Parts: sequence; C-alpha cells; structure tokens
Amino acid sequence: QGRLVESGGGLVQAGGSLRLSCATSGRTFRLNSMGWFRQAPGKEREFVATISYTGLTTKYADSVKGRFIISRVNAVNTVFLQMNDLKPEDTAVYYCAADSAYSSSDPPIDGYDYWGQGTQVTVSS
Repeated sequence: QGRLVESGGGLVQAGGSLRLSCATSGRTFRLNSMGWFRQAPGKEREFVATISYTGLTTKYADSVKGRFIISRVNAVNTVFLQMNDLKPEDTAVYYCAADSAYSSSDPPIDGYDYWGQGTQVTVSS
C-alpha cells in the first residue's frame, strides 16, 4: 500500500510563492501519473495539475496555468508543485494523488486512487 505525504504549505502574501512537495513511500509510483488537487472551504475538491510518469506531459487547470508548475524527481520518489504569483483564491488544502494505471503518457485529471492527507495553503490579500 502506497503512502503520499505532502509538505510545504503555509501562509503567504498575495504575489508570493510556495513550493509543495509530495513524498511517496511504501511502494513506488515511478510508473504512475501524479496529480495535485485542492479543496477550498465550502467547495468541492478540484483538479490543479497532473504529470505523466516520465514527466514529459503536464496538464493544468485554467485557473493556475502560467503560475503553477508541476514536476517530479522519480529518483527520490517526490512530486513538486511550484506555485508563483499566488492569489487569495488559491487558498485551499492541497492534496497529492497517484493514479493506479501504469506507464500512461496521458495523465488523467480525475479518477485518482491514492491520496495524501493534504497541506494547507493560505494566501492573504
């Protein structure tokens, strides 16, 4: 059974940056697509970004395109989300997720099977 642990959240002013990390353990996810999702208070969880197992294909929600960058370093079993030019509407709990399908070059934006516990990101205006 795999485990995903997010870190790097915190409080930042609008226009600032944060880098989230997702460390995986228990089993390897090197052949799986990985994604980031977020859930703001009173709202449903939404897709943020995803990356293929090779790192060659990425997808982003329109709301974060051009500001956020997803990346992965399989050698250390870690996925990152670099968040720049943060806005108050980015405030949410951010979750890391892994897809159960192997070796897909087209990472999905939903249907993930493994989830972390989340890390809080708060952006003040």
